[in-house]
Amino acid sequence: MPTSSHVQRHQPPGVPPLELTGERTLPDVPAENYWYRRHLAVYEWIGARVIGRRVLDMACGEGYGSEVLSRSAASVVGVDANPEAHEHARLRYTRQNLTIERGLVETHGELGAYDAVVFLQTIEHVQDPVAVLEHFRSLLSPGGVAYISTPNLLTLAPPGAVKSDNPWHLKEYRAAEFEQLCGGVFGNVQLFGLFHARKLRLHELALAGGWDAVHSRLRLTRPFYDRFTPAIAASDFALREAGLDRALDFLAVCADAPPGP
Repeated sequence: MPTSSHVQRHQPPGVPPLELTGERTLPDVPAENYWYRRHLAVYEWIGARVIGRRVLDMACGEGYGSEVLSRSAASVVGVDANPEAHEHARLRYTRQNLTIERGLVETHGELGAYDAVVFLQTIEHVQDPVAVLEHFRSLLSPGGVAYISTPNLLTLAPPGAVKSDNPWHLKEYRAAEFEQLCGGVFGNVQLFGLFHARKLRLHELALAGGWDAVHSRLRLTRPFYDRFTPAIAASDFALREAGLDRALDFLAVCADAPPGP
């Protein structure tokens, strides 16, 4: 049986809560807040770049990211194959310009109908990533952009490992591999890395200075992290183009031509 710490809290009336399985991240699960905010930071970054656009959010999961995009986009279609996630998202997120549909990322969507396709933290799950990217390219209108993110193998997996122990991941990428994958389909790829910022960067520096030994010795581990983890915000992450081998995740901004001035 799942524990209450792994099920969403405080859902609106009539909206079934989702259970944390490791396949997708969820809001409203305090222990999961780090991962939720890590993904939310990228959605918010993209949201600022799709103002007035028609957006397709593939593998939208719980739906929180589609809702973020719908705050600035002209329209958003969120798509997920999982029946529980689809039903939850459909009931919870009801903005007028947001539609939640059930479908497969390999086949769903209308050709040439979208100005942006968003596919975050999922390409590592698919059997044929090239076919998926080619499908996304076919869905874009002229001048459209695909936003594709994935974890960095070098910071997710143990040193020297070919993959992390996440059972849902089929392939994890280094920066050059991921850029090559996207560049094999799209004519122009701009690669960003997601990094810790603000209090998460301070926490990184504290760990490097021996914080793990201190909180363990003082028996502060649980009290500290019970407060620290829920306090993490999307602003505690930042996207930049330098130092990609140290990035947490990669975000590829993919188009058939370089962006205009």
